[in-house]
Amino acid sequence: MAFLDFLFNEEKTQKETQKKVREVDRTADTEFAAEDAHLDLREEELEIDKYRVETGDVTLHKDIVEEEQSVNVPVSHDQVVIEQRVVDHEPTNEPITEEETVHIPVTAEKIDVEKHTVVTGKVSAHKRSVQETEQVHEVLRKEVADVESHGTTDLIKED
Repeated sequence: MAFLDFLFNEEKTQKETQKKVREVDRTADTEFAAEDAHLDLREEELEIDKYRVETGDVTLHKDIVEEEQSVNVPVSHDQVVIEQRVVDHEPTNEPITEEETVHIPVTAEKIDVEKHTVVTGKVSAHKRSVQETEQVHEVLRKEVADVESHGTTDLIKED
C-alpha cells in the first residue's frame, strides 16, 4: 500500500503545484486598486473591403458573310411565227412589183441586276451591375469579464 500512497501523494502534489502556478500568473496581471478598478474588454470585428477585378471582356464586331442566292425572274420575248398557206389561185388587181418589205419589230426583256445596302437590324451592348450576396465565415474573439470571489465577499453586478 505504501506504493499506492506514494503515487496518490505525487499526483496530489502536481495538482497543487499547477494551481499555484495559475494563481501566480493571474497575480502578475492583477492591478491593485484602493477603491476603483477597471478592465478594458475587447472584441474582434470584421472589416470587409470590396474591390473590382477584371474577369474578362466582350468584343463586339461585324463579319462579312457571303451567301449565293438564286432568284427566278420571269422574262418574256417576242417570237415571230411565219405561216405560209396555199391559196387556190385567187384573182388579184395588184401588179407584181419588184420588191415589197414588211418590217416587224421583235422585243425581249433583259435582266439588269444591281445591289444596294439596307439596314436589317441593330446590335447594342451595355453593362449592368448585378447584386449578389456572398457569405463570409470568420471566427471572432472577444474578451468577457470573469468575476471570481474568494472568501466572504458582497458582490453586486450592475449591467
